[in-house]
Amino acid sequence: MQRWSFGNVELPQQMMRTDPQHAQKRTRHAISLVAGLGNPGEEYAHTPHNIGFEAVDALAELFSVSYWKQQSGCLVASVSLTSSHGTKTIYLAKPQGFMNTSGGPLSRLLRALSIDVSEMLVIHDEVDLEPGLIQLKWGGGLNAHNGLKSIAQKFGTQDFGRIRCGIGRPPGKMRVSDYVLRKVKGDLALSYDDTCARAAEAAQRALTEGFRA
Repeated sequence: MQRWSFGNVELPQQMMRTDPQHAQKRTRHAISLVAGLGNPGEEYAHTPHNIGFEAVDALAELFSVSYWKQQSGCLVASVSLTSSHGTKTIYLAKPQGFMNTSGGPLSRLLRALSIDVSEMLVIHDEVDLEPGLIQLKWGGGLNAHNGLKSIAQKFGTQDFGRIRCGIGRPPGKMRVSDYVLRKVKGDLALSYDDTCARAAEAAQRALTEGFRA
């Protein structure tokens, strides 16, 4: 799939087309839950692998939400969102198992909330995107991401929305597993925080306007 990059937000080409007939054919996915992926515990905070957690925290700030509760193995916050179609409750979630077991808590949570997997948007780190680049994607491959693999296995499908947050490849011969779990410092920390903020803004648009793919 060809993609176009606008600033540091990269969108699928079909999301940018203006042909009216094509626009009518596109599916707009209503998003009811945004899940950020990461590992629980202070030792993992502000590491590349936890960019999903921190993007969801930034999204909670955009909605002025500060109360989180434990539900179905996730930290969950709820927001009442009002639009021209009325008011609906949307949810923010951070699964509290480790990254490679993200699918279990999320599958239990969606069942408890009666939300379909097609209404879920997942924010996660992506080593094959340059640091700071944000990419919106619906379905497709999992790119060996253990969190996504766990979700796809538990739900039996890869058809869910994603916001991919670029963290880049590790330098030199450093292992990916070491790179994604090291603390982000210095200038990289500023870029990391900016990426979280822009991912949160992209998720906010998906919640208010729908996710088109």
